[in-house]
Amino acid sequence: MGLEIDREEFAPEDYDLFSDRLDRCIAVLERLLAQPGFGVGASSLGAELEVSLVDAGSRPLPFNEEVLRETLDERMTVELNRFNLECNLLHTNLSGRPFSHLRKEIESARDELARAAALHGGRIAMIGILPTLVDSDLHSEAMTDAIRYRALSRSLREKRDGPFHVNIGGEDPLELACEDVTYEGAATSFQIHLRVAPSEFTRVFNAAQIATSPVLAASGNSPTFVGHRLWEETRIALFKQAVDDRNDHQKNARRQARVSFGSGWLEGGPIELFRQALHDYPVLLPVLYDEDPEKALSAGLVPSLKEIRLHQGTVWHWNRPVYDPHDEGHVRIELRGLPSGPTTEDMLANAAFLIGLTLGIAPRIDEIKSSFDFASAQHNFYRAAQSGLDAMLEWPAALVGTKGTAPLRTHVEKLGVTAREGLLAGGVDSRESDPLIDCVLERVARGQTGSIWQRRRLAALGANKPSREALAVMFEGYLSRSNAGEPVHRWGPS
Repeated sequence: MGLEIDREEFAPEDYDLFSDRLDRCIAVLERLLAQPGFGVGASSLGAELEVSLVDAGSRPLPFNEEVLRETLDERMTVELNRFNLECNLLHTNLSGRPFSHLRKEIESARDELARAAALHGGRIAMIGILPTLVDSDLHSEAMTDAIRYRALSRSLREKRDGPFHVNIGGEDPLELACEDVTYEGAATSFQIHLRVAPSEFTRVFNAAQIATSPVLAASGNSPTFVGHRLWEETRIALFKQAVDDRNDHQKNARRQARVSFGSGWLEGGPIELFRQALHDYPVLLPVLYDEDPEKALSAGLVPSLKEIRLHQGTVWHWNRPVYDPHDEGHVRIELRGLPSGPTTEDMLANAAFLIGLTLGIAPRIDEIKSSFDFASAQHNFYRAAQSGLDAMLEWPAALVGTKGTAPLRTHVEKLGVTAREGLLAGGVDSRESDPLIDCVLERVARGQTGSIWQRRRLAALGANKPSREALAVMFEGYLSRSNAGEPVHRWGPS
């Protein structure tokens, strides 16, 4: 969605022309991926950090364009809602001390955004969903004034027979209907980008599908939405439902939602994922660019394939492939399941555990898959988001030694060993990675994620249901601790 879009209304012939171009782009991408040496290079790590703007009263501050104009930092961009910004953190080699690099990137980005936000009376918040949001914060005027977001919203609405429906269970179950995609903008995340050798892509991608769930269970950070206490990581359910363009017939026909965990184990490499995205999801933004993909490839250039990248940007699988034409071109894996916050240390620890566990599982993935079906991995993901540390996850014996259903704390020490092994195999300095893995282990042992801390604090404030005042007081304490930087498992109760 970072590509330029010059209009928001499209004619039927635009979709026909775009579909033809997509087919050509896929054929070119398949040829490109088959070229010896394409995408070969050092494994790398990058990230995107989404943050929210809040005012002095901890309420959402819809000034993202104004804040962006105050900074010349090219890493920054606006997000869908006016109170959101995104920091595109620079990639680095996986070997060595990549998390020290990411730490510097996060801290410098936060400092710059905090400086720019302060000029407009604002502050930066790293959290899965702002606890102080109310319904009126998410009406159509909350959308950032950009053609690409208006075009996306229009196209998604046109695909449906009526409004988007949000129905999420929890202590205070939520049911509502919304006319625009601005509810999706309430969810902010810390997205990890991992580049691996092309020959390893399939194994690593499947391993990530298994590794994501236990790490998500240990990192919940959005227990509320518009005053309702819901899932441990409500962001997962909210994002999926807030951009669901399927009508009832398509749901009954079991067409995958645009925000999905996927439909099966990957067998045919990244091209299989790109083909599925074209086959399974209607085009939303039929914008044609100038490049002729076949001519570019025949000329010995790395084609930009903007049409594929644009379409792929409207299919939000929790783990998905990214084609990047820069630096002679490659395909990497984007891991989208983790929330923003609570602190830099927590996000780095989550990333280290997820990357390490993924790389540690990958050499054994065929053995694990032989007795662990994809449906179990998919169920684990949503159970982890719903119940966090209390989620009863299914475990393959080839991973933890014992097959069966158990919460994360039962097997987290074994997972920690696998994560350390994976990072070591990836060339990461253990002096850097070990403290980050320990951070997650301690969080699980103490039973305090960001979501659990928020729930406990709200309960201590004495409300049967979170009132605006209780949420604001809780959130102010959260912001203070988040800025101080102490990882969440060490936060006190008040």
